[in-house]
Amino acid sequence: MDFFKKALFLDRDGIINQETNYVHKKEQVIFIDGIFELTKIAKSKGYKIFVITNQAGIARGYYTVRDFINLSKWMRKEFQKKDTSIDHFYFCPFHSEYGIGIFKKESEFRKPNPGMILKARDRFLLDLNSSVLVGDRYTDFLTGKSAGVGTNLILTSEEDEYRSVPVSSRISSLFEVIPYIV
Repeated sequence: MDFFKKALFLDRDGIINQETNYVHKKEQVIFIDGIFELTKIAKSKGYKIFVITNQAGIARGYYTVRDFINLSKWMRKEFQKKDTSIDHFYFCPFHSEYGIGIFKKESEFRKPNPGMILKARDRFLLDLNSSVLVGDRYTDFLTGKSAGVGTNLILTSEEDEYRSVPVSSRISSLFEVIPYIV
């Protein structure tokens, strides 16, 4: 299995940056404490790093695909300034209920469906069983599980919302992910 690479899958809003109302401009970004340290350690251990994010704001018409791409490019530069990097951003601009125009549809890429992870697996030859996913919602946990990601962690301080997530998969800071990066 050495030929296949390990991956660290990160949700964006709530893991890389604080979740505020449909982040789409660099002025709105507040990075989560520990994100640069976590990605730097993962890189040093040979992990590929991927962002997997639903972008309902595109589906709803609040901002454009171009806005998302521009922000992603800016974020990538911010990571490089901290001597770390993100290998690729995967995003789903579709929403079956609230989407408008071409963005109103079901998609295998919208979490909790595993499409974004499976696409990364196929393109980058990933060993999903040796990989780690970090999200902040139950749908992130379900996405990782259904894709076959070996370790699925949820950053949360709310007990009630995540009763279905095993206690061993709940973390309260990104620094708690580091022991899983082996």
